[in-house]
Parts: sequence; C-alpha cells; structure tokens
Amino acid sequence: MQNTPEKENTKPSLTYWHVWTDEDGVSRQTKAVLTSFQKESIGGGAAPQWNDHLLSSDAHVLFTQLPVGWVGSWHENPEPQWIVPLTGRWFVETMDGKRVEMGPGDVSFGGDQDTKTDQNGHKGHLSGTIGQEPAVLMIVQLKDATWKGAKPGEFK
Repeated sequence: MQNTPEKENTKPSLTYWHVWTDEDGVSRQTKAVLTSFQKESIGGGAAPQWNDHLLSSDAHVLFTQLPVGWVGSWHENPEPQWIVPLTGRWFVETMDGKRVEMGPGDVSFGGDQDTKTDQNGHKGHLSGTIGQEPAVLMIVQLKDATWKGAKPGEFK
C-alpha cells in the first residue's frame, strides 16, 4: 500500500504492553502508547523517518529462544526490560489474572520488580510459549535503576 502525503506527515504511535507492580505489590499489564515520534534523519544522510528517542541507558541486549512447551514459572523480570517477539508466539500472565498473548510485531515492557507473593504463591508473572514453534525474543535489559518501577505512561 502506497502512503499518501497526508499519511506520511501523520505522527505515528506505537502500542505496547506494560507489565508493572502496583502499590500493593501485585503485577498488572496495561496497554500503553509511545507518542513522541519526530520526523528526522537517523543520520548518515538517510532520508527523514519517524523516530521516538525513548531513552538512553546502560543496557544489555540478548536474543533468546523459548522451546515449544516452555513455561517460565512465576517470576519477576530480572531487570526492567523491553521484549519483542521475532518469531513464534508467547504469553504473559500477571498476578491480577490478565493473560496477554503476543507474536511478531508486538512489544512488551517487563517492569514487575518488587512484587509480593500472593495467597496462591504467585510472584511476578507466568510466561510461556504458545503453539508448535519456538518463540524467539529480542530482550533489551535496562541497567539504569531509573526504570525500575516504571509505570504505564512514563515512556512517551
């Protein structure tokens, strides 16, 4: 589909799932939106494109493959981290009972540090693969303590 001049100048947004901890220590998931896109060159003489300079931080980037049938028992995200599925499908279930299934093109921010164990022994979130193919994820772990405890809406 070809962009019209009107669509090319419309500021985009990006929806993502934000996993976070509420004031009672319960993990939750909220759909949030990144909205701070600016039309500019990324550099090196490239034509202008829409960029959202989300943050600058010390980070660890890793790629992981979750095998078919993999389930990560209840756990917290080890660091505040951005998670992007590249292939396959996976799910995240938070302590509030919300389950979100994601695949390629979806984005999640894992910020459920400092949850409190509930009456069922759950702490953090449960996650796992869906279907008959592994889930390959790109993970960007933020080492800057600023992002620990980030709530939905703090990223623009």
